[in-house]
Amino acid sequence: MKLDSLTPVPGSTKNRKRVGRGTGSGLGKSAGRGDKGAGQRSGYKRRPWFEGGQMPLARRLPKRGFTNIFKKEYQIVNLDNIAALKIDTIDPQVLADNGLVRSALKPVKILGRGELTSKVKVTASAFSQSAIDKAAITIHESVKPVVLLGNQIIHNKEFLDRFIQSLKKLSIPTYTSGMARGCLGKE
Repeated sequence: MKLDSLTPVPGSTKNRKRVGRGTGSGLGKSAGRGDKGAGQRSGYKRRPWFEGGQMPLARRLPKRGFTNIFKKEYQIVNLDNIAALKIDTIDPQVLADNGLVRSALKPVKILGRGELTSKVKVTASAFSQSAIDKAAITIHESVKPVVLLGNQIIHNKEFLDRFIQSLKKLSIPTYTSGMARGCLGKE
């Protein structure tokens, strides 16, 4: 075998289509472009959405809805994902480092799928009601549940109110820092 004796497998190659080379070729005169019109001219692009001048689909169908420019896009993480990490302090940076969210800079929302088996401190932008309820139930099942929520200024008011309501349903004493003064005794 020599390099000059190598040939392609029969049927694997085809000759180039040579248009405008006489009527005998089957592609003479109009070169397969039909008679007259924009499609015959050089520079014409057959756009896939063009329907020959007929009212196009995008204009036949009515407009619907709008895009809310104030929508908050959250990256979501469930409780079972947090429990699987087996880390006692969770924040957006830890979630990003472990591949649960793409960016530590974008808002993170904790959802309530799964159960927490150990004590975890979680910092996030938002929490679903089911995640809040599960946190409240976990606190309820502890030995002497009392919840101190720190300074009221640093908490999101809406989240704080929802969390306190969930704890009150379970009759757990809940205090923010100013409210707790003198209430808890020596224990």
